[in-house]
Amino acid sequence: MTRQFFLIAVCLFPSVLLAQDASTAPKESRDLKSIFNGKDLSGWDGDPTMWSVKDGVIHGETTAENPAKGNTFLIWKGGSTKDFELRLSFRCNATNNSGIQYRSKHFTDDSAKNKWVVKGYQHELRNEAKFPNISGFIYDEGGKRGRICLVGEKASWEKDGKQVHGTLIDQAGFEKLFKLDDWNDVVIIGKGNQVKHYLNNRLILDFTDNDPSLALLDGVLALQLHAGKPMWAEFKNIRIRELKE
Repeated sequence: MTRQFFLIAVCLFPSVLLAQDASTAPKESRDLKSIFNGKDLSGWDGDPTMWSVKDGVIHGETTAENPAKGNTFLIWKGGSTKDFELRLSFRCNATNNSGIQYRSKHFTDDSAKNKWVVKGYQHELRNEAKFPNISGFIYDEGGKRGRICLVGEKASWEKDGKQVHGTLIDQAGFEKLFKLDDWNDVVIIGKGNQVKHYLNNRLILDFTDNDPSLALLDGVLALQLHAGKPMWAEFKNIRIRELKE
């Protein structure tokens, strides 16, 4: 594209050109619905000794006196995450990690360490800025694949394992992007076997699950409190919409 043609295109078709910028999150849709009322945990289910609403945000906390018996979750009961767009803001401390479960399953059998065990895709949440232990990677919670796709990777999982096809952000870029000890905005978009994670409006992960025996295409949405060291995590502005054909 010549400079002259580019300038003409910007003047005539600015919205089209902006839509072509795949490195930023899509413009927020009017179809998004709020799934947290800012007052109580209506529509959610979790351990009431650990989850509450404080100052208009969801607050999850474990303490030395009240530890989590295994990873425990606050589960959204109002729908599922098949083809979806999820937006929220989070903050947490650095003593432990949290997560956003999507396309996951609630387990209530004898193997569950508590009543709110969820397994499946997890968007990792951490209050850290140094690779690789940062917010945004996909973890196989309760599964066998571990860290399925790392921040910065455009990757796929094939029958013979993971393949990395490109780089989206590096260490220096992430350090500038992430807000330590503050609120960070997350966008997760899942359609078919492809999922994308955005942090503070920037694409940080693009993953396609091409193993039909392992790929997750639907399931519950949940928020995590991790077992181990006492921790807290908070969430607000939780909105979701179904993506239709």
